Parts: sequence; C-alpha cells; structure tokens
Amino acid sequence: MLKKSALTVILIIILTACSPSYSNPMQTLVPGWKTPDRDATQTVTPFLPLENDTPPAQDTTNSSISSPLTPNKTFVPISAPPSLKDAVQSWGKVVEDQPDAADAWLFANTEIGGNSNKFSAIYALVAPFPTLVDSISFPDVRNAWAGISSNEFAGRPILMDQSTYEAMQVLLGKPGDGAVKIVAASELLDAAWAERPAWAIVPFESLYPKWKVLEVDGQSPLRKEFDLSKYPLKLDFYCKGACGVLPASNRDQSKLTTVIMTGTTALVRATASQMELHGSTFPANDIGEILRSADILHISNEVSFADDCPTPDPNSENMQFCSNPKYIALLENIGTDVIELTGNHMNDWGSQWLATTVQMYKNLGWGYFGGGLNLSDSMKPYIIKNNGNRIAFIGCNEAGPQSVWATDTSPGAAPCGDYAWIYDEISKLRSQGFLPITTVQFNEYYQIPPSEAQARDFKRLSEAGAAVVSGSQSHFPQSFAFNGDSYIHYGPGNLFFDQMDYPVVGTRRAALDRYTIYDGKIIGVELITTMLEDWSRPRLMTPEERHLFLQELFSASGW
Repeated sequence: MLKKSALTVILIIILTACSPSYSNPMQTLVPGWKTPDRDATQTVTPFLPLENDTPPAQDTTNSSISSPLTPNKTFVPISAPPSLKDAVQSWGKVVEDQPDAADAWLFANTEIGGNSNKFSAIYALVAPFPTLVDSISFPDVRNAWAGISSNEFAGRPILMDQSTYEAMQVLLGKPGDGAVKIVAASELLDAAWAERPAWAIVPFESLYPKWKVLEVDGQSPLRKEFDLSKYPLKLDFYCKGACGVLPASNRDQSKLTTVIMTGTTALVRATASQMELHGSTFPANDIGEILRSADILHISNEVSFADDCPTPDPNSENMQFCSNPKYIALLENIGTDVIELTGNHMNDWGSQWLATTVQMYKNLGWGYFGGGLNLSDSMKPYIIKNNGNRIAFIGCNEAGPQSVWATDTSPGAAPCGDYAWIYDEISKLRSQGFLPITTVQFNEYYQIPPSEAQARDFKRLSEAGAAVVSGSQSHFPQSFAFNGDSYIHYGPGNLFFDQMDYPVVGTRRAALDRYTIYDGKIIGVELITTMLEDWSRPRLMTPEERHLFLQELFSASGW
C-alpha cells in the first residue's frame, strides 16, 4: 500500500525524469495553470499518468489516509471553455482543478497516442455591434497579442476572461505588456461597449446579438460555410483516463440556423420593366447567392400576382399595383421560404388576387404570415423548425389603408389594432419555446431614426417577448436598438423596388439582417448592406459605401 507522501515522491521523480526542463513542471506543463514563455508555434506536452498506471488502493490500516485519486473526478484546466466543463458534468463526474485528485485528465493542444476523444474549442473575435470593422487577419491578431497593433484597434487591449486568457496563451504564447485586459465573463460585454472602440475574444458559446463577430482570415463561426480547418482561433482538448465521450466541439453545425430578413419587395413599375427586358431573375444577379445561402429566407412581397396585370410602365404614377404571375420565378430563384403579407398594396388589384397569390405560395411549399385568406388566417404565426431551432414569424399592418386589412370573410393583411392580440400571441409563442420574429408594416418615414410612436410600439413588442422586431414598411433604411435580449431594426429598406433615390436620396440603400440562431437562441446579427442599380438590381456596397452607411445608421441609433 502506498501512503500519500510516498506517491508524491514517486510523482516528483517521474516528472523530473520525463518533463522538459522548466523550473516548475506541474505548473508549466498543465495548461491553464501557468504557460511557459515560448514561440507561439510550440505546443505543450503535459504531465500524464503512465499508460499502465492504476489508482493506488486505499490503505485500510490507517483510515485517515486515503488515495489521492478519487473516483469520478475529472481534472479540467482553467483554459477549458464553459461548454467543456458542462460536458464533463454530463458524464456524472465532478469537475476537479487539481490533477492528482482525479481519475481522468483534460489537456489542451496535445494529442495523446492517437486518442480520438477530442474537443475543439472555437473562439470568436468580437467587438460591440456598432463597430465598422468587419474582418481582421490572423497576423494582425498575433501582432496585437504581442503588443504591436497597427489595425483599427491599435492601442486597445484585447478583452477576455481568465479562462480564455489561459487558452490564448496556449495558442499564442505570452502576450506583450498591455496587450490583454482580463475582465470577468459576466462583465465583458458591458465593458466592451463602455470602452468602444474595443475588441474581445470569447468562446463560441458566449456569443450574443450585441457582439459583432469579426471574420478572421475570412472565416466566421456564425456562417454555415465556416471551415474549421482554416480557422486559427481554436484549441483542441484531449482526455486521458476514465473519460466519457467528448462532444466534437463547442460549435455543432447541426444546431445552427441562418435567417435572412429582407425589406420591401414590389415587382412593379421600373423593376418589372427591367424584368421584362432582362428576364424575371435579373434583379437577383448580384445578391442571389447570398440570399440562397440562408436556411430560411424571408421576403416581404407587398403586391399580389394577377393574371390580368398590364404590361409594366416604368414611368407610371399610378399607385395601384399588381405583378405578372411569371415574376414569381424571381422569388423561386433566390430560395424563398416564407412570405410576409403585411404590405399596403396587397389588395390593390382586388382581394381575390391575394387569395390566388396565397395559393401560389402554398403550391410552392412556402409559408406566409402577417396576412391571409381572412382575419383569423392573417393573425396566425408561421411556425418553422430547423436544426432543432423553433422559430415563429408573426406580423401586422399598422399603416392601412383600411381596404388592405383582412376581415372575417375577405383576404388581406392582419390589422395591428391596439396590438393586444399580437402581444398575447408573442407571449404564448415564447412560453412554448419559440423565437418570435415580429414584423410591423408601420407608417412610412423617410428618415433613419424612428418616430417616437414607432420606437414606443416596437419596444412594447420586444417586451412582450419578441426576439426580433423589424419594420417592414421602410423604403428608407432605419436605425437599430437593443431591448434586453431583443434586437430591433426599425426598417431594412428596399430589396426589390424601383426607388433609385426617389422620392428622397437614400432609398437606394438597404441593410438586410442575417440572424444566426444556435441551440434555440439568436447569437449573432450580421448586416448585409446593398445599393440598388438599374431600378431593380441590388448589389453589395463597396467597402467605402458600407463604412459611410453604417456610420450614419449607428450614429442615428445613439451609438
């Protein structure tokens, strides 16, 4: 039988014989305790029990001395992200911060004898949402870590909590003086917003809509096309001993859903004329691939299809709109999944054509909301489940005219009324585990800030439980707000509509929203900024256009 003191002596002998010549092997070789100064390309070879080691039996001759290897405990280094600790606890094991008290050990960045029980911790480079920078190269990150920063965050330390700091030391080595600022995880987001411009590194599971995720070498963990093999901010952990099965990563692609919310679409006048000249899919030539990339694509098509719709006149001043049924090919081409029917012009050509249009959408397998075949149908949410995420689209029309509102017996848009019905529905959806995405066809304002009434009503919708509140009325792109966990966008602007800086300058611009939903929560919002060409065809903004546009939007948001 080995006494505790005897085992300690043997362990020290093993460490002295087998470890690199650091001054304190236990501290320097266990990631998360203390990381030695080294080149960032080096890895750490940790202390591990020998392959044939077994926990020593307890010496029953002296009940006051027990084995240091207590069963059902796993050593988890400080550098492990929260999701890895959760995984260990899911084994029914206790998380232990002392390696000699455990029967299983986790170590960072070192593969043990071909062991495939590996966990890849993904970290994100983030900044507060109203940040103009979109992408950083990994060499810039390394230089900033070394205290040699020349990018947009020059002179600003990288914020992170203690666990992430320990993990980044394994990846990048010892940081330069003043290059890093340690902040408690619970205070990190608020600290970054207070210190803008600021940037930070967080584990993937700590993402939140108020963070903007910055691409690193063109890769973002928010994206479906994310390539782990090309992403530098990752750290692998391996388990040795009495381990359970580790999840592959803290980012599980099967739990991720992307939703793109767009602004006004009206396939009429000059837009329709261009479609006649160049083909129905012409307006999507530049952004079709982006729209198709979404798991769920939302389109607010404000005009019904009608068989007797006349040839479009690009110079027409008539505000009674309809669309040729063949134009639905554009919506098919971009991968539409759900149609919003809150638009002011749904009944312009007669409510019977809205009924026909709804049937066209049904035939294509698309969902619809915010309008319908009668009042009851118009008030129903559209429920969609994707990759384990439960999403509910619901909307209403505040602006009118009265002729567009559905009745008990005729098709139309859902009237907002006093909003009581939609508050109740949103609250019920939340209680059932759905994320309500709520849209309102509000009164039009050709200005970036919302009106006082719009800000008030959208805030109340968020307080009812809406995860997102979006203004579908806007031909002019509007600003943003956060209210608790809710994201509010007062209006994205036009998608497919012919307002080329008409009736005011600014209607060519739009900011579409791409939401990343993960494990039942919205973890990221990306702004897709576009500029209209040829009265019909939105394209991505140039970097210069985007920079100026976002500056205006963020400033008007009070940021």
